[in-house]
Amino acid sequence: MTKYVGALDQGTTSTRFMIFDQQGNAIGTHQLEHQQIYPQAGWVEHDPMEIWYRTQEVMQGALERAGLSAADLAAVGITNQRETTVVWNRNTGRPYANALVWQDTRTDKICSELATAGGQNRFRITTGLPLATYFSGPKIKWILDNIPGVRRDAELGLALFGNIDTWLIWNLTGGPNGGAHVTDVTNASRTLLMNLHTLDWEREILETMGVPHLMLPAIRPSSDSRPYGSWNGVPVCGDLGDQQAALVGQACFDTGSAKNTYGTGCFMLLNTGARIVESPSGLLTTVAYKLGDAPAVYALEGSIAIAGALVQWLRDNLKFFEASAQVEQFAKLVPDSGGVYIVPAFSGLFAPYWQSDARGIIVGLTRYITKEHLCRAALESTAYQTREVLDAMEKDSGVSLRTLKVDGGMVFNHTLMQFQSDILDVPVVRPAVAETTALGAAYAAGLAVGYWNGLEDLRSNWLEDQTWQPAMNGTTREMLYRGWLRAVQRSMHWLQD
Repeated sequence: MTKYVGALDQGTTSTRFMIFDQQGNAIGTHQLEHQQIYPQAGWVEHDPMEIWYRTQEVMQGALERAGLSAADLAAVGITNQRETTVVWNRNTGRPYANALVWQDTRTDKICSELATAGGQNRFRITTGLPLATYFSGPKIKWILDNIPGVRRDAELGLALFGNIDTWLIWNLTGGPNGGAHVTDVTNASRTLLMNLHTLDWEREILETMGVPHLMLPAIRPSSDSRPYGSWNGVPVCGDLGDQQAALVGQACFDTGSAKNTYGTGCFMLLNTGARIVESPSGLLTTVAYKLGDAPAVYALEGSIAIAGALVQWLRDNLKFFEASAQVEQFAKLVPDSGGVYIVPAFSGLFAPYWQSDARGIIVGLTRYITKEHLCRAALESTAYQTREVLDAMEKDSGVSLRTLKVDGGMVFNHTLMQFQSDILDVPVVRPAVAETTALGAAYAAGLAVGYWNGLEDLRSNWLEDQTWQPAMNGTTREMLYRGWLRAVQRSMHWLQD
């Protein structure tokens, strides 16, 4: 019987299940969105139970569409929106509150208070991360401090923490009836609580934040031949944060290789091998993956909070169009943005600035500007933010990228991809399988059970689909980029309280 590998891809706006064959081809998929909850300005939540229900629906739906059953799967891997924080009761399986999404900024005061001793980078040498609202640790502290009864239950071992990967693995493998409470090194590295060197929870930081060790999951390899558990008899043995999964799906296994994923946010990762590279330029040092008993591989990451989410904002809040893909139709109607820049600092600025008090702005408006110019400026903002991250990455690593591998939903926007190549002055390459996040999770699970024999099998699956070559002259490129940098400065320190 032909076997396949399943990948559960739980993202910021939707959940999907994809089924892959040995050549990395998708032979079945099903996807459903979930609600975005905004209780007040700066707060972003998800309902963990809704995500769990959607997970069950898409897994069953993808199998049915492919004419398969769980028995046809050799393994299941999971990839997930990182940093999004869930705390639930071990006995009932019910969350104490909605999940705090990675974009949520309510922990700004907590981060500021923690930074009074040692500054924003007090934990960076240990964790690779600055103190920022982005990460899970301060979100756990907020839940413990603000949701009645959680701290008491956490100290008794009844309240469990997990990012979305942990929440779903626990439910898939039994939930209250013996579900596995685990995470992998990539997700753990996004909590601000894990020591990059030991790959274990750092007790000193736990004590500083007041997070009980009992509520934390066990940290496991990203690909583990000793499965975390099983779902309908299928080993669940692969787990990667979404951006690390995309790095694996792009077969970026060589030191110096990089990819950029264009989704709700935008995330560039550069493989630094076994070397933990500290970043003086505002990037994150993170775990790229750990395959079985092999040493962990590390990466530098540039995290951009808002990319595709800006297009969704034009669609949902301003009602510019009905479908996100239509943004390109409008953007193509004008030759440029007419001097307009949109800095989408809806959740503050992430890399390389880490300014939580920044807010989104539109600058350069004149009577000449139309909806079409704003659509083009929205696309260009993603490319400009990527340029800033790439400049920082090259400075920190000493590596000059010759090409940029890209993936995610926005890579089918030709206008954006051409402008990205122009503003970076490097070729931009899209693979044949653009949804590499799910593919990376499948690879992690498949390697664990021997479905793929090693990294060479995965490299051989990678195929180029399209390449965009830079066509902009250097003078224009630098003039446009200088304008962007001025716009970013104007978005900073908007919040006074």
